[in-house]
Amino acid sequence: MLVAPSILSADFGRLAQEVEAICEAGCDLVHVDVMDGHFVPNMTIGPVVVEAVARAATKPLDIHLMVQNNPFFVDLFAPLKPGFISFHIEEEKHPHRLIQKIRSYGIRPAIVLNPHTRPECVEFLLEDLDMVLLMSVNPGFGGQTFIPGVLEKARRLKEMIEKRNPKCLIEVDGGVNDRNIHELKAAGVDVAVAGSYVFKHESYRRAIESLKV
Repeated sequence: MLVAPSILSADFGRLAQEVEAICEAGCDLVHVDVMDGHFVPNMTIGPVVVEAVARAATKPLDIHLMVQNNPFFVDLFAPLKPGFISFHIEEEKHPHRLIQKIRSYGIRPAIVLNPHTRPECVEFLLEDLDMVLLMSVNPGFGGQTFIPGVLEKARRLKEMIEKRNPKCLIEVDGGVNDRNIHELKAAGVDVAVAGSYVFKHESYRRAIESLKV
């Protein structure tokens, strides 16, 4: 299991040190939640702060867009050369075009599904994707409780991926901890996003290691 701590739960007063700490503790990706106050009822960070995160990180950024006007934000963050940029299928009228745009920047494209969204909606996009992110909470805020239905969704998605693009990863974001990580692994999940669990743990290293099942 790859681990991507979400900096949404970090101490923003010492953000650079927090990013350095999770990288030193063995994370695989640094998950960055970008919210615009329109697609979700919250606002987070823009390119100046994300640029600072990129400077502090020794692991690739995993930028999760929770925004309207996805192409604008892709252009905004592409110069930072993150490992992944993911966007919500619910907000994008032309997902294949946007996937191509992200890949043209040399960035791995990913699509995000809200808890209610059926995995079949990305079936004919899987061959062009590097990852699908399943939300296991309602997007917008950290510290929420894991929605168990994502396990069945992950299993169904894994079956489609095996047929169409076995290299495509499955990522889960929301309420992930050491109590549900084994179920997620068994369901076919490859990448675990964990915010509160990592940043509220007394040891970032032990928290990250407990998710690497």
